[in-house]
Amino acid sequence: MSTTGKIEGIVSNLIKISVDGPVGQNEICYIAHDETELMAEVIKIDGDTIAAQVFESTRGLKVGSKVRFTGEMLSVSLGPGLLSKTYDGLQNDLQKMDGVFLTRGEYTDPLEKEKKWDFTPTAAAGDTVQAGSWIGKVKENWLDHKIMVPFDLSGTATIKTIVDEGAYTSDEEIAVIVDENGEERSLTMTVKWAVKEGITAYKNKPRPKKMFETGVRAIDTLNPIAEGGTGFIPGPFGAGKTVLQHALSMHAEADIIVMVACGERANEVVEIFTEFPELEDPKSGRKLMERTIIIANTSNMPVAAREASVYTGMTIAEYYRSMGKKVLLLADSTSRWAQALREMSNRLEELPGQDAFPMDLSAIISNFYARNGYVELPNGESGSITFLGTVSPAGGNLKEPVTESTKKVARCFYALAQERADSKRYPAIDPIESYSKYLEYPEVAADLDEKIQKGWSEMVFEMKDILLRGKESREQINILGDDGVPIEYHVIFNKSEIIDFAILQQDAFNDIDASTPIERQAYMVNIVMNICRNSFEFDNFDEVGGFFIKIINFLKQMNYQEFQSDDFKRIEKELMEHVETRRIDFSQKEKYADESLDMEAELEAKEAGGVDR
Repeated sequence: MSTTGKIEGIVSNLIKISVDGPVGQNEICYIAHDETELMAEVIKIDGDTIAAQVFESTRGLKVGSKVRFTGEMLSVSLGPGLLSKTYDGLQNDLQKMDGVFLTRGEYTDPLEKEKKWDFTPTAAAGDTVQAGSWIGKVKENWLDHKIMVPFDLSGTATIKTIVDEGAYTSDEEIAVIVDENGEERSLTMTVKWAVKEGITAYKNKPRPKKMFETGVRAIDTLNPIAEGGTGFIPGPFGAGKTVLQHALSMHAEADIIVMVACGERANEVVEIFTEFPELEDPKSGRKLMERTIIIANTSNMPVAAREASVYTGMTIAEYYRSMGKKVLLLADSTSRWAQALREMSNRLEELPGQDAFPMDLSAIISNFYARNGYVELPNGESGSITFLGTVSPAGGNLKEPVTESTKKVARCFYALAQERADSKRYPAIDPIESYSKYLEYPEVAADLDEKIQKGWSEMVFEMKDILLRGKESREQINILGDDGVPIEYHVIFNKSEIIDFAILQQDAFNDIDASTPIERQAYMVNIVMNICRNSFEFDNFDEVGGFFIKIINFLKQMNYQEFQSDDFKRIEKELMEHVETRRIDFSQKEKYADESLDMEAELEAKEAGGVDR
């Protein structure tokens, strides 16, 4: 007999329920309201009284309303038909809902139950299988969708029967397996999985060891992320977080894109709905939406479903990872997810932490980020989830709890700077504040050496050193004036500007510059660094700016040309001729390190001589 209960108290979307039987943490229950039932999740158990968060508006609910418990956790349906879908946080198919506004108590099937899929078996009767084993495949859009043994199978099983190649619905029986206890189990193309539990049907989960190519130079060149790695993008409003995520979804080397809009403003999500169906996938030539899943829980949708949406997105990503796919999971913005946690914690009257967030906020974020990663499957294949979340700190404050907690677990930090956004330097990733800890991994460094060129990690640190010294030089020039500092200050500042304009900045509206393959990135970086390592002769600071502006213009023109085309080579030749006009010794790389030696001493000497400030 299932457990039932009745409402004892209501605080916004938190309800207190007295029950007549056992219930479990995170169990789903339904509250009777007029002619419908509202879904809720148990979040706290205290004897015969439990607290549940309702995934709908609680307006109209009354004390005494009846509640029935399902005995099931908050789960998602996994099977063919997920791609190209737009879901809410509870995996309701938004395209199947009627009207402009969502109707309370309306829940839709996430999969196409009536559609027949062309099933091809890849296993045979008598084969031994385990959780996550591939037993067949269907074509989902243009991708192979693997049909797997349910992830809750314990131990091994033997396939008793499996259907022949043919067309079947996702709910039809396609195989029967016999487990180690001799019990038979019927399999369909669909499996259900609780979103709060990770799918662990893999053999091994080593730490990331390969570079994940994104096509965004500010990431790939300076702060590369690993396949199966974690990163986050904090930044103030208007700094370009959403646009950067769009660029990543289009050009990253991922098979599947899962976008979770967990609390973004509705107008930004509408842009996704209108733009994505029209975007061409540069990898396949088809529509990008054909390999994308969108989970939308905007800021004006129920706060409890906002929390569920991030887990729904991660579970779907884990499902495709078990097929051996490279999945890119994007969450925008995890700050709103944390705010949902804060609201529920406050309503439960729990002891608050910093800024009233839950005391265990750091642990919740850490546990969630830990579900991503690169995995080795039992059949010798591999899959990965590369997770990038955005954080929207109030006022751009990077010291607030969500940013700090995320910084502890994410290995890549891509800080968007308001100053760069205001000066139209996009993507506005701050090259000084941002970092990638994957550069410290010997396996990733070896992959960079093999995929790009030997010694790439060392070159990255060399570029960052130039950028840092360029920033310091700019500050001194701003304080003391153009003629108040040595010419070397202007030279090192302009060398940092070359890296900024030619490498870090990228035009998302240009078909060529929007995405840069690794081979081209390495080629351009070598040109830029060869220029930066050289010494040049100038009579005064006025000559410095004009010389380097021409260099920047040549390099920007090269970025807009087809790689190694006639125009590309012509501009490169003109660039080299221009560089030669003031080069002291192009092969004298040691001079690069000597340019700024004792710069402070020179400055002090000038000041002692009575420089007019």
